[in-house]
Amino acid sequence: MTTLLQRYGTLLAFVALAAGFSIAAPDAFATSANALNLLQQITTLSIVAAAATFVMVIGEFDLSVGFVASLAAVIAFVLLGDGWSIPVAIAAGLGAGAGAGLVSGILVARFGVPSFVATLAIGTIVSGLAYWISGGSSLFSGIPAAYTALGRGAIFGVPVLALWMAAVLIGAQVVLTRTRYGRRLHAIGDNARAAHLAGLPIGRDRVVTFAVAGALSALAGLLLAARLGSVQHTMGEALLLPAYAAVFVGTTASRSGAPNIGGTFLGVAITGVIVNGLTIVGAEPFVQKIVTGAIIVAAVLVRRFGMGRR
Repeated sequence: MTTLLQRYGTLLAFVALAAGFSIAAPDAFATSANALNLLQQITTLSIVAAAATFVMVIGEFDLSVGFVASLAAVIAFVLLGDGWSIPVAIAAGLGAGAGAGLVSGILVARFGVPSFVATLAIGTIVSGLAYWISGGSSLFSGIPAAYTALGRGAIFGVPVLALWMAAVLIGAQVVLTRTRYGRRLHAIGDNARAAHLAGLPIGRDRVVTFAVAGALSALAGLLLAARLGSVQHTMGEALLLPAYAAVFVGTTASRSGAPNIGGTFLGVAITGVIVNGLTIVGAEPFVQKIVTGAIIVAAVLVRRFGMGRR
């Protein structure tokens, strides 16, 4: 029984939560319409959580992911509103995200700044830039329908956002498990000193990883903006805490306790079900925050005290 819980406890928790909310609100939660709505709600969170997973694989944190998502969306909407083409606007947003991550990576890898400090500083700067560029106002005018279509509608009944999410998660899984770069990241996270002695380019890989996380965060912001059809300079900040909650929960789904894309998606699904279910049953927003924080604490405790006994 103990072994079963250790191996499948996280999945069983997801099933129990879904079953509980289905019983509590069968006419609202347990419907195909809500399932599709939940799927769209977790898309951008999944992509940001994937970005956080990349950084956590190497034993670091990126606290700028939500701010970067906001900046990318703001830049894209400003350019689109000024008449620039969609490819240019998207490229600018992705470039800004990768650039922010690149700076964070250089601070961490080249100058030895702790990732908490470096990414918090870059996130604060990015937040200021987003406010400045947007003028502190919501942006929604002059946005072509072809852009909003990137985050709306469905193909053969599958929401477009779900397809984006699947593409990112599958791509991230392949990179982290099937490429030399991905194997190097795991080696760095397991033992950075040993990886250095083995001749691995840990400095370069750290910089690249932060840049990848920045680009993925930017993509999440661009898709969220496309779905909503409007942008606020703080729109992505709410993604930070749930994203790391998902990653920490995901580590409990792995025997090694290491961050992994499959576990992260399961963590996203759990946090998404909790937020969606609590909203449906009428819980206050502060309850969602309390529960999300409790999830992080529980996941950390399980990872610390449970994984070592496997």
